[in-house]
Amino acid sequence: MSDGWAASNASPLDLPGVDALGEGVYLAVLMEGRVRVADIATRVQTDEATALTCLERLRSAGLVTRLESEDPEYSAVDPRFAVRSLAQQLTERGQRLRDSIPVLAEHFDAATASSADEPQSLFVTDPDAVAGWYARLQHQAKAEFLAFDRPPYVAASFDPFESAVLARGVLWRAIYTVSSFDEGATWEEVSALADQGEQSRITDDLPLKLVVVDSSVALVSLSLSPGQVTALVTSAPPLVAALRSLFEYEWERAVPLAVAAPLRGLPERTRRYPPSLAGQPSAEDLSILTFMAVGMKDDAIARQLGISSRTLRRRSQELMAVLGAGNRFQAGVEASRRGWI
Repeated sequence: MSDGWAASNASPLDLPGVDALGEGVYLAVLMEGRVRVADIATRVQTDEATALTCLERLRSAGLVTRLESEDPEYSAVDPRFAVRSLAQQLTERGQRLRDSIPVLAEHFDAATASSADEPQSLFVTDPDAVAGWYARLQHQAKAEFLAFDRPPYVAASFDPFESAVLARGVLWRAIYTVSSFDEGATWEEVSALADQGEQSRITDDLPLKLVVVDSSVALVSLSLSPGQVTALVTSAPPLVAALRSLFEYEWERAVPLAVAAPLRGLPERTRRYPPSLAGQPSAEDLSILTFMAVGMKDDAIARQLGISSRTLRRRSQELMAVLGAGNRFQAGVEASRRGWI
């Protein structure tokens, strides 16, 4: 593909049923006019078998035609007609899918024994059902999604739904615990979600697992024992309001996770841990103080930051001395008072 095309089209075509390589092949045929399989393989830097597969898929989609000969040639169908036809097919498929929603919903309601008379609160004890409710609430969220993230986990801690929810403009706030990063979450995943709009904080512990959606429905764990799944789904206004108040209480006492995120990518020997603070604390200082504030033990902090326990103990003692704190808790309080965390 030419540099001119790359410069004027920063995003892919996103043709239905055509992957990135297929799009590259299509654009090459479109700009060359008539090509052989070997030419395309060279152009997109792949083998001839793969190039032939891509061309035949494009042919099935109506985007290119094949000219029969001993060495077949392919040429593009005028995109004013071919791509417009694909777009029309997608529109029709989308409409048929929308038309099928009432029927699908009827089958779903019948299978789950739910109806318009669904009680305001119900107990769920099957792990698959709990995971299903969590996914359903993500789809259902219109304005706000609040969550306590802590083990034990029924489903994967992270799934593809959250990105779609954030893309819809839903305000997503999550509180993680220290143990979240030992058993489920990773810093890389949480950072990626933060880049997409998730607001997150961390605390030492949470009393239960909780989701509150749009202040109208909540999913709350009734057991925290591994292997024992019992949850309550409720839309009872007083109970949902009480659970939302609990979330806000924990949110206020939690620490912004962005401050706590460990800095990685540099070997420990190249990191700078100055013997005293001059002005504002360093990013390393903030991470250490944040973890101290939420009650994390030295060995756990060292593991999260990727440094030795000896370095961590030395640095935490220096920070407490600078802050005039007699213990870890006082150091966290003083750091918070100064607006560091």
